[in-house]
Amino acid sequence: MFLSRIVLRDLDSVDSPAPMASSKKVVTRDEWERKLRDVKIRKEDMNRLVMNFLVTEGFVDAADKFRIESGTQPDVDLTTITDRMEVKRAVQSGNVQEAIEKINDLNPTILDTNPQLYFHLQQQKLIELIRAGKINEALEFAQEELAPRGEENIAFLEEIEKTVALLVFEDIKNCPYGELLDVSQRLKTASEVNAAILTSQSHEKDPKLPSLLKMLIWTQNQLDEKAAYPRINNFATATLEDPAI
Repeated sequence: MFLSRIVLRDLDSVDSPAPMASSKKVVTRDEWERKLRDVKIRKEDMNRLVMNFLVTEGFVDAADKFRIESGTQPDVDLTTITDRMEVKRAVQSGNVQEAIEKINDLNPTILDTNPQLYFHLQQQKLIELIRAGKINEALEFAQEELAPRGEENIAFLEEIEKTVALLVFEDIKNCPYGELLDVSQRLKTASEVNAAILTSQSHEKDPKLPSLLKMLIWTQNQLDEKAAYPRINNFATATLEDPAI
């Protein structure tokens, strides 16, 4: 990414060619690798980037081993990762009430100060009741717990209406909101919970690595318009591919 930005800068500094000379600048592998060697990245910065990913994604064992091996200290107590992952797993498995209780054990202000998160957890609880076929309990829960929130917030009301619509259709496949019963909905709610807990711990809610990868893709796309160069197409291996001339 840093190299691509450097080359972009270098190309921008070159006088624009005449309209007829529209061929791209060719950067050879030797030149590219020489520029790579000129880019100095501290190992400590790379280690912090890795630790940030492990902590944010909840890989507590890997984070602890990496701490010992690299000497990189996490910016949160690793025991809180275990607690956070227990909350996330509870939501992912449909045990919403258990998740709410664990969140309150961790930090009772999280739900007090985040009404949208609390609503989405309650909505997920309603979804789980519908999934289990507990129709009467679902209707009672929607009326007593969710309806008052819908009266205060039009966005919440729309979400309630979509969720209750699941009760109308005998075959969920015919319901336009059937995706609420998909596992992806659980994952979406669990991700929101995870982000809220991280924020309460003064930690970034998203890992930095995916953002850097997006920046790399954007930079390469910009560079493609100006030059032919050794490009990374397989991000799993980060293999440089010779420029197509």
